[in-house]
Amino acid sequence: MRPIQNIYCVGRNYRLHAEELGNAVPTSPMIFSKPTHAVIVANGQTISLPRNSGEIHYEAELVLHIGKSYQQGISAEELIDQISLGIDFTLRDVQSKLKSKGHPWLLAKGFPNAAVLTDSREYPGIEALQETNFALQKNGERVQQGNIQEMIFDFQTIVDFIGTNFGLGEGDVIYTGTPAGVGKVENGDHLQLVWGDEEWGSFTVEM
Repeated sequence: MRPIQNIYCVGRNYRLHAEELGNAVPTSPMIFSKPTHAVIVANGQTISLPRNSGEIHYEAELVLHIGKSYQQGISAEELIDQISLGIDFTLRDVQSKLKSKGHPWLLAKGFPNAAVLTDSREYPGIEALQETNFALQKNGERVQQGNIQEMIFDFQTIVDFIGTNFGLGEGDVIYTGTPAGVGKVENGDHLQLVWGDEEWGSFTVEM
Protein backbone atom coordinates (compact mmCIF):
# COMPACT_ATOMS: atom_id res chain seq x y z
CA MET A 1 0.00 0.00 0.00
CA ARG A 2 1.41 3.40 -0.98
CA PRO A 3 1.80 6.16 1.62
CA ILE A 4 -1.48 7.84 2.56
CA GLN A 5 -1.68 11.61 2.27
CA ASN A 6 -5.15 12.61 3.52
CA ILE A 7 -7.96 10.62 5.11
CA TYR A 8 -11.48 11.83 4.34
CA CYS A 9 -14.55 10.18 5.86
CA VAL A 10 -18.20 10.46 4.85
CA GLY A 11 -20.57 10.56 7.81
CA ARG A 12 -24.12 9.22 7.77
CA ASN A 13 -23.97 7.97 4.18
CA TYR A 14 -26.30 5.02 4.85
CA ARG A 15 -29.83 5.97 5.84
CA LEU A 16 -30.37 3.13 8.32
CA HIS A 17 -27.13 3.95 10.12
CA ALA A 18 -28.11 7.59 10.54
CA GLU A 19 -31.48 6.49 11.87
CA GLU A 20 -30.06 3.91 14.30
CA LEU A 21 -28.05 6.67 16.01
CA GLY A 22 -30.98 9.08 15.99
CA ASN A 23 -29.29 11.44 13.54
CA ALA A 24 -30.88 13.40 10.73
CA VAL A 25 -30.24 12.07 7.23
CA PRO A 26 -27.94 14.62 5.51
CA THR A 27 -28.88 16.43 2.32
CA SER A 28 -25.25 16.96 1.25
CA PRO A 29 -22.10 14.98 2.07
CA MET A 30 -20.96 15.29 5.68
CA ILE A 31 -17.16 15.14 5.60
CA PHE A 32 -14.68 14.81 8.44
CA SER A 33 -11.04 13.75 8.49
CA LYS A 34 -8.60 11.66 10.48
CA PRO A 35 -4.84 12.16 10.92
CA THR A 36 -2.58 9.75 9.08
CA HIS A 37 -1.27 8.60 12.48
CA ALA A 38 -4.63 6.89 12.93
CA VAL A 39 -3.96 4.39 10.09
CA ILE A 40 -3.12 0.77 10.77
CA VAL A 41 -3.28 -2.16 8.34
CA ALA A 42 -5.20 -5.24 9.53
CA ASN A 43 -2.98 -8.26 8.96
CA GLY A 44 -3.99 -10.65 11.74
CA GLN A 45 -2.22 -8.82 14.55
CA THR A 46 -3.41 -7.41 17.87
CA ILE A 47 -4.49 -3.76 17.65
CA SER A 48 -4.53 -1.58 20.75
CA LEU A 49 -7.43 0.80 21.36
CA PRO A 50 -7.87 3.39 24.15
CA ARG A 51 -8.91 2.29 27.61
CA ASN A 52 -11.09 4.24 30.02
CA SER A 53 -12.64 6.40 27.29
CA GLY A 54 -16.13 4.90 27.30
CA GLU A 55 -17.57 2.75 24.54
CA ILE A 56 -15.60 2.29 21.33
CA HIS A 57 -17.75 1.49 18.29
CA TYR A 58 -16.75 -0.20 15.04
CA GLU A 59 -17.96 1.23 11.71
CA ALA A 60 -17.05 -0.95 8.72
CA GLU A 61 -16.68 0.84 5.38
CA LEU A 62 -15.58 0.53 1.77
CA VAL A 63 -12.52 2.74 1.28
CA LEU A 64 -11.52 4.41 -1.99
CA HIS A 65 -7.88 5.08 -2.88
CA ILE A 66 -7.26 8.07 -5.15
CA GLY A 67 -4.71 7.69 -7.93
CA LYS A 68 -4.51 11.18 -9.46
CA SER A 69 -5.32 14.81 -8.75
CA TYR A 70 -8.91 15.99 -8.89
CA GLN A 71 -9.93 18.40 -11.61
CA GLN A 72 -13.42 19.71 -12.24
CA GLY A 73 -15.28 17.41 -14.61
CA ILE A 74 -13.14 14.33 -13.97
CA SER A 75 -15.06 11.12 -13.34
CA ALA A 76 -14.78 9.03 -10.19
CA GLU A 77 -13.84 6.09 -12.40
CA GLU A 78 -10.74 8.00 -13.54
CA LEU A 79 -9.75 9.09 -10.03
CA ILE A 80 -10.08 5.83 -8.11
CA ASP A 81 -7.40 3.23 -8.69
CA GLN A 82 -7.67 0.96 -5.63
CA ILE A 83 -10.11 -0.04 -2.91
CA SER A 84 -9.87 -1.60 0.51
CA LEU A 85 -12.11 -2.29 3.47
CA GLY A 86 -11.74 -0.32 6.66
CA ILE A 87 -13.06 0.41 10.11
CA ASP A 88 -13.69 3.93 11.35
CA PHE A 89 -13.36 3.42 15.11
CA THR A 90 -15.25 5.95 17.20
CA LEU A 91 -15.10 6.85 20.88
CA ARG A 92 -18.88 7.07 21.05
CA ASP A 93 -19.23 8.56 24.54
CA VAL A 94 -16.57 11.14 23.77
CA GLN A 95 -18.27 11.97 20.47
CA SER A 96 -21.64 12.44 22.17
CA LYS A 97 -20.15 14.91 24.63
CA LEU A 98 -18.40 16.82 21.84
CA LYS A 99 -21.58 16.97 19.77
CA SER A 100 -23.57 18.28 22.73
CA LYS A 101 -21.10 21.16 23.01
CA GLY A 102 -20.99 21.82 19.27
CA HIS A 103 -17.30 20.89 19.16
CA PRO A 104 -15.43 19.05 16.36
CA TRP A 105 -15.28 15.24 16.49
CA LEU A 106 -11.50 14.84 16.16
CA LEU A 107 -10.90 13.59 19.72
CA ALA A 108 -13.45 10.84 19.10
CA LYS A 109 -12.25 9.89 15.62
CA GLY A 110 -8.54 10.64 15.34
CA PHE A 111 -6.78 8.55 17.99
CA PRO A 112 -4.01 6.06 17.04
CA ASN A 113 -5.39 2.95 15.28
CA ALA A 114 -8.76 4.63 14.68
CA ALA A 115 -8.47 4.12 10.91
CA VAL A 116 -8.10 0.42 10.17
CA LEU A 117 -7.46 -0.63 6.56
CA THR A 118 -7.01 -3.91 4.75
CA ASP A 119 -4.41 -4.24 2.02
CA SER A 120 -5.67 -2.52 -1.10
CA ARG A 121 -7.01 -4.18 -4.26
CA GLU A 122 -7.27 -2.91 -7.81
CA TYR A 123 -10.44 -0.90 -8.38
CA PRO A 124 -12.78 -3.11 -10.48
CA GLY A 125 -15.27 -0.39 -11.43
CA ILE A 126 -18.52 0.65 -9.83
CA GLU A 127 -20.69 -1.97 -11.54
CA ALA A 128 -18.53 -4.80 -10.21
CA LEU A 129 -18.61 -3.33 -6.70
CA GLN A 130 -22.41 -3.21 -6.76
CA GLU A 131 -22.51 -6.98 -7.27
CA THR A 132 -20.83 -7.80 -3.95
CA ASN A 133 -21.58 -7.01 -0.31
CA PHE A 134 -18.95 -6.09 2.25
CA ALA A 135 -19.26 -7.14 5.87
CA LEU A 136 -17.74 -7.10 9.34
CA GLN A 137 -17.64 -10.20 11.49
CA LYS A 138 -17.07 -10.03 15.26
CA ASN A 139 -16.07 -13.26 16.96
CA GLY A 140 -17.44 -15.20 13.98
CA GLU A 141 -20.81 -13.41 13.89
CA ARG A 142 -21.71 -11.09 11.01
CA VAL A 143 -22.60 -7.78 12.66
CA GLN A 144 -22.57 -5.42 9.66
CA GLN A 145 -23.26 -5.85 5.97
CA GLY A 146 -23.60 -3.26 3.24
CA ASN A 147 -23.59 -2.62 -0.48
CA ILE A 148 -22.60 0.63 -2.16
CA GLN A 149 -26.01 0.73 -3.85
CA GLU A 150 -27.41 1.66 -0.42
CA MET A 151 -25.28 4.81 -0.11
CA ILE A 152 -27.06 8.16 0.01
CA PHE A 153 -24.24 9.90 -1.90
CA ASP A 154 -22.54 8.01 -4.71
CA PHE A 155 -18.84 8.03 -5.58
CA GLN A 156 -19.14 10.90 -8.05
CA THR A 157 -20.99 13.13 -5.61
CA ILE A 158 -18.43 12.36 -2.90
CA VAL A 159 -15.30 13.03 -4.98
CA ASP A 160 -16.79 16.20 -6.48
CA PHE A 161 -17.67 17.55 -3.04
CA ILE A 162 -14.30 16.71 -1.48
CA GLY A 163 -12.28 17.74 -4.53
CA THR A 164 -14.03 21.10 -4.82
CA ASN A 165 -14.01 21.99 -1.13
CA PHE A 166 -10.77 20.48 0.17
CA GLY A 167 -8.74 19.17 -2.75
CA LEU A 168 -8.13 15.55 -3.65
CA GLY A 169 -4.95 13.96 -4.94
CA GLU A 170 -2.83 10.86 -5.31
CA GLY A 171 -2.46 9.02 -2.01
CA ASP A 172 -5.71 10.30 -0.49
CA VAL A 173 -8.26 7.81 0.80
CA ILE A 174 -11.99 8.16 1.37
CA TYR A 175 -13.99 6.14 3.90
CA THR A 176 -17.37 6.11 2.16
CA GLY A 177 -19.68 5.55 5.13
CA THR A 178 -20.92 2.69 7.26
CA PRO A 179 -24.14 0.64 7.04
CA ALA A 180 -26.41 -0.11 9.99
CA GLY A 181 -25.27 -2.46 12.74
CA VAL A 182 -22.53 -0.47 14.46
CA GLY A 183 -21.74 -1.57 18.00
CA LYS A 184 -19.09 -1.64 20.68
CA VAL A 185 -15.90 -3.65 20.84
CA GLU A 186 -14.41 -5.19 23.94
CA ASN A 187 -11.02 -6.53 24.89
CA GLY A 188 -10.25 -9.75 23.04
CA ASP A 189 -12.80 -9.32 20.25
CA HIS A 190 -11.68 -10.77 16.91
CA LEU A 191 -12.79 -8.70 13.90
CA GLN A 192 -12.77 -9.78 10.25
CA LEU A 193 -13.38 -7.55 7.24
CA VAL A 194 -15.03 -9.56 4.49
CA TRP A 195 -15.69 -8.93 0.79
CA GLY A 196 -18.35 -11.35 -0.42
CA ASP A 197 -17.12 -14.59 1.15
CA GLU A 198 -13.44 -13.59 1.15
CA GLU A 199 -11.67 -12.29 4.23
CA TRP A 200 -9.56 -9.26 3.35
CA GLY A 201 -8.16 -8.54 6.80
CA SER A 202 -8.53 -9.39 10.47
CA PHE A 203 -7.22 -8.44 13.90
CA THR A 204 -7.82 -8.86 17.62
CA VAL A 205 -8.70 -5.91 19.89
CA GLU A 206 -6.62 -5.10 22.95
CA MET A 207 -7.98 -2.56 25.42
